[in-house]
Amino acid sequence: MAGVDEVGRGALAGPLIAAAVVLPMRAPQQRAALARALAGVRDSKCLTPERREELVAPIVAVASAVGIGRVDVDELDAVGLGAANRLAMERAVFALGVESDALLLDACVLDLGLPQVGLIDGDARALSIAAASIVAKVARDQLMRELDAADDRYGFAQHKGYGSALHLERLARYGPCQHHRRCFAPVAASADQTRHDA
Repeated sequence: MAGVDEVGRGALAGPLIAAAVVLPMRAPQQRAALARALAGVRDSKCLTPERREELVAPIVAVASAVGIGRVDVDELDAVGLGAANRLAMERAVFALGVESDALLLDACVLDLGLPQVGLIDGDARALSIAAASIVAKVARDQLMRELDAADDRYGFAQHKGYGSALHLERLARYGPCQHHRRCFAPVAASADQTRHDA
């Protein structure tokens, strides 16, 4: 069974990233060892960036399979946020390299012909979803740091593309770049203002 989660849904810039994690099925006497190996794994939003980084290696070491799916900005703008969210998750499942018998998802259901359960607050209720949320968040944060290194005007390394005061101020000052999601209202308004000012 694969746990699947995505990150970056509410960001104004950068890709949408999903991860799928298959944790091994353990006999009752082995469950304690798995719990110890993954101690501290919980919803990525409840962890510091440093703690998330520390947990990726144990997750990958214990997992039977890990897959990452990505939807870049141009594709997200073309298909819309909801479809992009499902697409990123589907790509993560396909990237596992193993067939899953079932899926556990955070408040979502995919059209993959597999038994699945969409859990509200799934990243707080299922270890495999929490592990997927950490893997996805660390992968996306790294991508946003790389975007910042290539173009530091927007402060992507600080806010990871979300609509912080700093990001909105820089968006107003410079207008959107190719990494901004044009289908999001603040970005569209900034693009309109930049065209008007020009």
